[in-house]
Amino acid sequence: MKINVKIITSENNLKIAFAIRKKVFVEEQKVPEDIEWDEFEYSANHVLAYIQNKPVGTARWRQTRKGVKLERFAVLPEFRSFGVGKNLVQFILNELMNSETIYLHAQEHVIKFYEYFGFVKKGSKFFEADIPHWLMELE
Repeated sequence: MKINVKIITSENNLKIAFAIRKKVFVEEQKVPEDIEWDEFEYSANHVLAYIQNKPVGTARWRQTRKGVKLERFAVLPEFRSFGVGKNLVQFILNELMNSETIYLHAQEHVIKFYEYFGFVKKGSKFFEADIPHWLMELE
């Protein structure tokens, strides 16, 4: 199954990304909406993943004081295990090829997924929206 990832350049596609995140984080994982949406929505870089022209996943990245932070990876439940998440991560890493520090806050159940790309756990487990996370940096 061919997966295409594209940088979001329109308000309409950003709304599609937000709808995917709402389904995954707010409805499925019960993250409160006031935590899911933040002040970086319009300054971060967003991408959409497509299977047969259907948007099935999204992610974003942004510059912070600590480096480039990857965040908000969400894949619709019925499209998990097709490689959508891997394609999202790889696309963003290709975009950031010469960046300094690249890091993310990984939900505990996807640590192994990010380790596949060379991310390493740092520090101690912490909680965001009552979900256990780890700081991970790309080595």
